[in-house]
Amino acid sequence: MVITVLSMLERRPQPSRAMLILAPLIAVVLSVLVSSVLLLILKKPLGTTLYAFFIEPFESFYSISEIFLKFGPLLLIAQALAVGFRAKVWNIGAEGQMIIGAIAASAVPVYFVDNSSFWLLPAMMVLGALGGMFWAGIAAFLKTRFNANEILVTLMLSSVALQLLYFLLLGPWKDPMGFNFPQTVMFQDAALFEPLFSGVRLNSSIFIPLLFTVGIWLLMEKTFGGFKLVVGGLAPQAAAYAGFSAKRSVWISLLIAGFAAGLAGMSEVAGPIGQLQRSVTSGYGYAGIIVAYLGGLNPIGIVFAAFFLSVLHIGGDIALVTASLPISAVHVFQGLLLIFYLSVHTFVNYRFKSPRTAEQSHRT
Repeated sequence: MVITVLSMLERRPQPSRAMLILAPLIAVVLSVLVSSVLLLILKKPLGTTLYAFFIEPFESFYSISEIFLKFGPLLLIAQALAVGFRAKVWNIGAEGQMIIGAIAASAVPVYFVDNSSFWLLPAMMVLGALGGMFWAGIAAFLKTRFNANEILVTLMLSSVALQLLYFLLLGPWKDPMGFNFPQTVMFQDAALFEPLFSGVRLNSSIFIPLLFTVGIWLLMEKTFGGFKLVVGGLAPQAAAYAGFSAKRSVWISLLIAGFAAGLAGMSEVAGPIGQLQRSVTSGYGYAGIIVAYLGGLNPIGIVFAAFFLSVLHIGGDIALVTASLPISAVHVFQGLLLIFYLSVHTFVNYRFKSPRTAEQSHRT
């Protein structure tokens, strides 16, 4: 069936700008429609559920602040992943890079519990970024040295990072006064970002992804380095002929992703969590892949996609209570978004054949 559908398509003379804009919107509409059918099958109140997902997150200042709290890490990770995806470097391990960044950053307040220096938070930021870059660098080395598949390597490294996290939280870093919970001690105030408003968890770490977005936009849209990065991944032979390095594209793409994921992990432990826990990532590393594609791998589009998925996260939490919806429903919606977007995005570069062209192809 898939082969039959593909045979009905032909490449467009040039990509469709209209479909490039409409693809995310169509994917959202289709996801909502299919999810509605699933809700009816589960006998869940459709109106109440949709209201909880898309309206209730904006009904209080606290829930709006929670949207932006989710928005920060999603935006940071998605922007970095999109750089690699545009260069055909398939980093699926942002989750593991985020964990290692969180671990590296947590080492400072864990080993300097009584320290209240101004440099505590900057040191955590540096270590968090370096930790994520180191973890991504392992995949870059294996890819460029042994041609290892970066999808498998980054995915397996995420599992290794998770086991390392469990070891630390159940062993040397476990809080002796934590009632046997797998977590570190609570971090001191000097190791935490300042809240932006009283009574909410949103903090000054939100400025990191915003500044990072500006930097990525300048890199990819306004510099020759960004052009070389994309060409090095898309056409390695042509890039080598032009003097661009395909291996360098791999290294830069993965290190940028590790840098961003490490900072995202650091922002979580120094922000809303305030300590290192097993749930430090909240699935941001995998959700960032959906955000990157839903935003069309474009820095501006990713901002809107990250905000939409953040609303979906908070709405899902609300729907758990108001509509008795299982948490897996949010994950199903995210998966549908990615599937429908990738399907619809096909029509950016392809279109259905005209009847005359289809008849000629059939005769051939």
